[in-house]
Amino acid sequence: MILIVGGTGSLGRATANRLLAKGEPTRIMTRSPEKAGDLKQAGAEIVQGDLLDKASLFKACRGVNKVMASAHSIFGRGREASKYVDLQGHIDLIEAAKNAGVEHFVYASAYVFGPDFELVPFFQCKQKVEHHLQASGLSYTILRPTAFIESHAHYLIGRSILSSGKVALFGKGERVRNFVAADDVAKFAVLALTEEKLNGRIVDIGGPTNCTNMDVVRLYEKAAGQNAKVRRVPAGALRVMYQLMRPLHPGLSQIMQFSLYNDLKDWPFDPQPLLDAYPVQLTSLEDWMVNYIGSRSASMAVA
Repeated sequence: MILIVGGTGSLGRATANRLLAKGEPTRIMTRSPEKAGDLKQAGAEIVQGDLLDKASLFKACRGVNKVMASAHSIFGRGREASKYVDLQGHIDLIEAAKNAGVEHFVYASAYVFGPDFELVPFFQCKQKVEHHLQASGLSYTILRPTAFIESHAHYLIGRSILSSGKVALFGKGERVRNFVAADDVAKFAVLALTEEKLNGRIVDIGGPTNCTNMDVVRLYEKAAGQNAKVRRVPAGALRVMYQLMRPLHPGLSQIMQFSLYNDLKDWPFDPQPLLDAYPVQLTSLEDWMVNYIGSRSASMAVA
């Protein structure tokens, strides 16, 4: 039995669907079981749990051979702030897995482009959990994806253009960065959960698309058939705002801080060494967007 914590998120859901398609017994731990109806119908076992509830973690890990941790709270605040969910919650999950006799633990971390990014609390949490997992005695695989298309390209940029024709960018949006599709990362997660070739490995994962945030805007403008009204928050304002926002809304604060460092220089990723080692098909941002808009149109037509 494979447990996926955060199974209703982009990466968790994509991984679960691939595991279920392979006939792998899969358990999904989620705070909101009603969001996992499609996974239950596909054959997954659904359990309610919360990374802030140790008892639920022990319960979810019972009878499990392998665990994948793909939940996060980068936007969280208050009780759900990143320091509680992304740090302590995952440390508690690792300990629960260890006590339950889990054979292998796959952790979805994050790719850190440079030392500036290590100052972002979210990445600090990720690195501390990595170190805890490596010292835990558990067999492990650590996956370090670049920016997910689903959140960083679509949720933060494209969705607003499609719905309102407007978008706010943190910074100028003219620096190159890398985007990866959650389903492409899921391919490596499944490999780590079903084979041993990734045991003890840290795998940096990026997509085939290196582009600027303004390039993302232009792609969505093309899809929307109109120019978007773009409002930019300058770097100087970001530097002040993320510090002021930290005690009020740490999630938004670290998104601003992350965006500030993205705006300082180009941060490309070369996926070729990854593909040489693990030949998989990677999805470009444009192909992902075409597929998303196509499936959205089909759903609207059915409705």
